[in-house]
Amino acid sequence: MCGLLGLLTTRADAGTRIQPVAAAMRCARHRGPDESGTWNDADVAFGFNRLAFIDIEHSHQPMQYANGRYTIVFNGEIYNYLELRDELIHQYGARFATAGDTEAIVAAYHYWGPAAVGRLRGMFAFLIWDAQERVMFGARDPFGIKPLYMAAGPAGVAFGSEKKSLLQLAPALGLGAAGVSADLDPAALHHYLLLQYVPEPATMHRAIRRIESGTHFTVRPGGEVEQERYFTPTFHSGAAAGGSAALHSRIADVLADSVAKHMRADVTVGAFLSGGIDSTAIAALAKQHNPNLITFTTGFEREGYSEVDVAAESAAAIGVRHVVRTVKPDEMMAALPLIVWYLDDPVADPALVPLWFIAREARQHVKVVLSGEGADELFGGYTIYREPLSLAPFEKVPGAVRGLLGRASTHLPEGMRGKDLLRRGALPLEERYYGNARIFRDEHLAGILRQYDPRRSHTEITEAHYRDSEAWDPVSRMQHVDLFTWLRGDILVKADKVTMANSLELRVPFLDPEVFAVASGLPLSEKLAEGTTKYALRRALEGIVPPHVLHRRKLGFPVPLRHWLRDEMYLWARDIIRDSQADHLLDLAAVQRMLDAHRAGPVDHSRRIWTLLVFLLWHGIFVERRIVPEIPEPAYPVRL
Repeated sequence: MCGLLGLLTTRADAGTRIQPVAAAMRCARHRGPDESGTWNDADVAFGFNRLAFIDIEHSHQPMQYANGRYTIVFNGEIYNYLELRDELIHQYGARFATAGDTEAIVAAYHYWGPAAVGRLRGMFAFLIWDAQERVMFGARDPFGIKPLYMAAGPAGVAFGSEKKSLLQLAPALGLGAAGVSADLDPAALHHYLLLQYVPEPATMHRAIRRIESGTHFTVRPGGEVEQERYFTPTFHSGAAAGGSAALHSRIADVLADSVAKHMRADVTVGAFLSGGIDSTAIAALAKQHNPNLITFTTGFEREGYSEVDVAAESAAAIGVRHVVRTVKPDEMMAALPLIVWYLDDPVADPALVPLWFIAREARQHVKVVLSGEGADELFGGYTIYREPLSLAPFEKVPGAVRGLLGRASTHLPEGMRGKDLLRRGALPLEERYYGNARIFRDEHLAGILRQYDPRRSHTEITEAHYRDSEAWDPVSRMQHVDLFTWLRGDILVKADKVTMANSLELRVPFLDPEVFAVASGLPLSEKLAEGTTKYALRRALEGIVPPHVLHRRKLGFPVPLRHWLRDEMYLWARDIIRDSQADHLLDLAAVQRMLDAHRAGPVDHSRRIWTLLVFLLWHGIFVERRIVPEIPEPAYPVRL
């Protein structure tokens, strides 16, 4: 896990471009404090910050291969690199100068071309420059675990692990840095307020985009970036081959294999542990490979907002050393501007704040942690996936009557029991479901967003995904939407940004191509059954996960925002609104009224307020330049 930057320039003085590349890498030093390197030729300049895990004394980057024909910069981990190396050696007589996974990627590309990407089992974003063909090839992993940003200008195109690096590199691309920073995408802001994140491939800055998950691309000097999708997650639910018992056994086997491969490292690996089944399963399986495994959890002192006790019970049952970090509201307020700086774009998931603190704590003990992200999307774990069952009676109601019910719901008081059920029951799946996060609905934005456009909707984001899954059952379609929206827009962004801010690598064994190959074929009855979610996964983990966790409701890392914004955080939130210079984008007076209404109660506006506060902080940092967080130098003494 590292940070890369690549500049493909059309200017004749490409050699001088190494200085701005090296400077732009400075703001991404947290991604790789172990060592830095640069390289350039007549067309390309590469920069790299390394966080070393495998073949630590070698595998330096930028790395060359085939007598200098190829140069690669790579962020991530390839967990089947040993198998790939053996295959390349025995099939082609490939030679390797290192013992790491970086060289396995570039060697695979040399022999297999773009098809090599489909052979990689891991998380990755990489760039390869072919000096013979004068072409750059790059790719991003199937699920979007690792980020890759892109900016193009009159003088060339650049790619980076950090968006802030590309903002700094704007002049080298022939773009005015001040203009790029101020040129916000109104569609991105609209969708952020709907979803609490900016959906791919957009960013909040119009000039910077993201290479989408599951795609690779080529680009030549002066040419256009040509992208191609190599992986599309496809669900094909049907009868369980060999019966349920055989299916559950396959799930247990493939997950155990994935965890084993994710444990490959020349440094100590730990695990995050909440009170849920996903992280507990990963920790239990990891313990089989590291008897001295350390697990980490976080929580709050307020009752009902912590899984510390359950996680501690799980750690004791598994037999691992356990570390707890409790977070207080004053710590959240102090840390949030710095966290937002690391995020690059606003993400309003409150769980990223406790994740920041536990990542900071974990980095004092280990360099790598495993976590349970992705299990819900693959195995059907979100409670909302049961909605098609609860709304089934509406399917029997004639369309005209459903429309009347929907219109009637608009006249019911906000927060009244049954109002949202009527509203959602009147809508088809494609209109009512746009991912796990729903912050502001379209009709609420008109009173907040200055440039509100009623023609803009969440369907701009989800329409293509629903079209691609038209023949599937409703739950599979919801999972498909989440893989392209919620998972890669929120879950994986916060997982990467918050851990890498602390120079900690996070690995996610559920998001493995082999695990997905099994999960994608689950029949609906193996997702939702006996009043629970992730039914097949729960059955597969019997005997692996402690009984007190096996059928427990998912909680995650909940944050007591509802209470804190009425008390401890009220003045802090008021000051953020008062000091902001974003009134041309948001009606700040309306935001303040929302905060006051929340404080007065009984209405709960906490998630909406938090979404607005995170954006106002982001705007103050990246556009106004009024807020300047103090960026710490990466320094992590390990407590043994």
